[in-house]
Amino acid sequence: MYEKFIQERINELRMKKNISEYQLSLELGRSQGYIQSITSGRNLPSMDAFLDICAYFDITPSEFFDPTLNNPSLVGNIMKDIKKLSDNDLLLLSTVLRRFLELYPKP
Repeated sequence: MYEKFIQERINELRMKKNISEYQLSLELGRSQGYIQSITSGRNLPSMDAFLDICAYFDITPSEFFDPTLNNPSLVGNIMKDIKKLSDNDLLLLSTVLRRFLELYPKP
């Protein structure tokens, strides 16, 4: 069910980081064709390998599987910063964000 999504998501994340399948495979400590075997549909990553892939892209598994996140690493970093804000700062940020979305609605 998720096989195609996993293949496409790894490709999407890899391309956003501008690295090759070969480079990603080696940086994960795997054989040079490891990622290509996943993105071609020949294999699926083990749970350990999947968690390594998420860690490499600095995302959580839930962020990996959320197709609405165009840039899950950036969103994750923003969320880490938001968690540090006070209640007053969160209210201000919420107001600014709502105003921004009113001015620039997503098509």
